[in-house]
Parts: sequence; structure tokens; C-alpha cells
Amino acid sequence: MIEKNFKNLNEQIEIFRQKGMTINDENYVKEVLLRENYFFLNGYRHLFMKSTEDKKFLEGTTFEEMYSLFLFDRSFRNILFKYLLVIENNLKSITSYQLSKKYGYKESDYLRAKNFTRKPEKQAQLNDLLKKMKRQIRVNGSQHSATLHYVSNYGYIPLWILVKVLSFGIVSEMYSILKAEDQRDIAEIYGIEPEILMIYLPILANYRNLCAHEDILYENKTQKYINDTVFHSLLKIPKENDEYIYGKNDVFALIIILKQMLNKEDFKNMSIEMDNCIETLNYNLKTIGIDKVLNRMGFPLNWEEIRTIERSKIDG
Repeated sequence: MIEKNFKNLNEQIEIFRQKGMTINDENYVKEVLLRENYFFLNGYRHLFMKSTEDKKFLEGTTFEEMYSLFLFDRSFRNILFKYLLVIENNLKSITSYQLSKKYGYKESDYLRAKNFTRKPEKQAQLNDLLKKMKRQIRVNGSQHSATLHYVSNYGYIPLWILVKVLSFGIVSEMYSILKAEDQRDIAEIYGIEPEILMIYLPILANYRNLCAHEDILYENKTQKYINDTVFHSLLKIPKENDEYIYGKNDVFALIIILKQMLNKEDFKNMSIEMDNCIETLNYNLKTIGIDKVLNRMGFPLNWEEIRTIERSKIDG
């Protein structure tokens, strides 16, 4: 097994130089490398390379240009994270309201197995999830201020409090084992078919975790593909082999999901923030064009038009 030896800042800069990168200010580069980590920054080199075979930087590529992509990804990730948290809170609120209204507000009521799907193939998943939720009650009952308040004063934790300490992933999984009528009641609030929401929720949970852990966002691809939507059609996204080339398992697919699940004002604000972020990167790019970045993200050049597509156009 080949070992990766420690490289000091001077050696890290020399690696960049050997690959053809222009270093204008060594002190600045050292400061950035020390704060941001060579390994993480180097993950943004791909768009600036001549090819996958010729692993040299395009002529004229500067450290500042690659760093601008790094900063763009951080800003874009923070924008999406903010609105993914809005979606997470909305879903938890809607789910807890619908289930509490129907099954009761004590965990002895709403965590009964009979409240969930009886499909045989789902029973192992159901039992495992109920154990996870009960474990969260035990762990957080005395550690989280809200749950502690209810345990101390009432002797139980209502679902609308429990969801605050459940992960997006657990709430997403809970939706997948609800009875069909409960899935439908929740999905109708978003105007989405239950089967489609079942696809969307794990994607949202995965992106939420990616953003929280500051992984590379802009070129992320998910294993799951979203369905063809009216947004693909109205934006005239091109097809290849009868499949849309953008907005299926890329970052733009996430934007399509958010378009359907955020309220109008939140989506408008998010899209304006994204646009400003993209414009800043465009200004800082010299060696490559912004189109190359947008392509890697799965954004069509007319992506901003999704902001003005009204529900009436979708339903009409």
C-alpha cells in the first residue's frame, strides 16, 4: 500500500506549480492552505485540468481562480442548507400534526405498530425504526430542554416535541412506513404524489447531511433519479436517448424538489441568493466559463426561469 506522506506548505505549493498552476502570492496561498486544508481545496481542481488523462492545469489557471470555486461551493452550500432546514422543519411540523391528530399525542399512542403499514416486507424496517425513536426518547428525555420539560411536567413527550430531536433521515424513513392514507394526507399538503414524495425525502435528507458536513456540493450526483417533471418540459431541457440531461440526479434536481416543497416567497429568495452567488463566481473565473460550472451542477443556462413558473402553469 502506497503511503501519503505529510507535505509542508512550501511542498504543497510546489505540487500546484508542477501541475501548471500560476502562484501569484505565495504568502497568501500559504495562509489559505493553512486555514482551508490542501486536500479539500485540491478537490476543486477538476474543472481546471486539461483532461482526465493530462492532469495539468489549463494554461493561466491561478490559485485564486480555483479558490473562488471553493468559496462559491461553500456559499452555495450554505444557501441550500438554510432552505433545507426550512423543509426539514416544515416536514416535521406537518407529520407530527397529522399523526398526533389521528393517533394521539403520547408516545404510548403514536408509536404503536398498528398505526403504521402492515405490509409484510416493511415489518423489519418498522420494528427497527420504532426502536430508534424510542431510543431517542430515552436519550433526549433528560438531555434536551424541550423533552425534559414534558417528561418532568407531564410524564410523556408528544410527537411535535420528539420530532425536534429526530434526524431528517429518521423522519424521512418514518414517512416510508406510514399507512397509505397518512402518506397521502401529508403529500397532498405539498401537492405531490406520495410515491414521488417517497423519492424526494431521502434525497433531501442526503443533501442536508452533505451540506452540514461541508462536502463538495456543486458536482454531487445522487444514486436516486427524480421523476420527469413539468419543470423539465417548461425549461426545454434537452434530452439524450430520451432522457433529460439535466435535473435528474444532480444539484438542479434538488432545486426542482425545493421548487415544489418551499413556499413561493422562500423559493424566490433562495433563487435570488443563488443567482448572486453564481454572478460572483462568474466575475472571478478567467480560465473557464461559468457555463462549465453550471453544466457540472446540472443547471440549464435558463435555470432562472424556474423562479417564475407558477403553480397555475403546472396544474393547467
